[in-house]
Amino acid sequence: MMFEIKQLNPEKYRQQTRRSTVTIALLFVLLGMLLSSVAVMLFGEPGGDNFRWNLAGIIVGLLLTVALVRLKFWHQPWMAPAVYGWQLKRRLMSITNVMHHVTAGVTAQDPMAIKLLRFYHLGLTQMHQLDGNSSALSQMVAEINQHKEAMEALGMNTEQNQMNPAWLVAVKKANAAR
Repeated sequence: MMFEIKQLNPEKYRQQTRRSTVTIALLFVLLGMLLSSVAVMLFGEPGGDNFRWNLAGIIVGLLLTVALVRLKFWHQPWMAPAVYGWQLKRRLMSITNVMHHVTAGVTAQDPMAIKLLRFYHLGLTQMHQLDGNSSALSQMVAEINQHKEAMEALGMNTEQNQMNPAWLVAVKKANAAR
């Protein structure tokens, strides 16, 4: 599925993701405590060691929280910033996992690899801005600018805000053929 980098306000993004994180954490705590108490009441021994029932309640609470997040909350508007951040990081990780193929393709001037690396740079820039991590980004500015200038010299569009997963397959296949 095609992924597109969206323009987001970093302050608002952090505020919204903090709110959704706190909501989910509170849900987990409440479910864990409630289910642990119920498990001890139903299966525990008065005055006995009920650690396993407490642990079972917490584990079931965690599983229930994960299921609620993925099946119910994932598509809610209040979760959209967190979902977007997760998807962006997943796309960047998928590129990182094949970066040796991408860099080899860029060296061979493969247009697909060049566009993929530019998307990676744009996505990484946004991720660091959204997370408020400017120090990590400052270490990459020279590499990002150098790649952008190389694209401009080749007459390529530097606005690569979309990523098609098929590009990864094509870049890996092209690099394997070299």
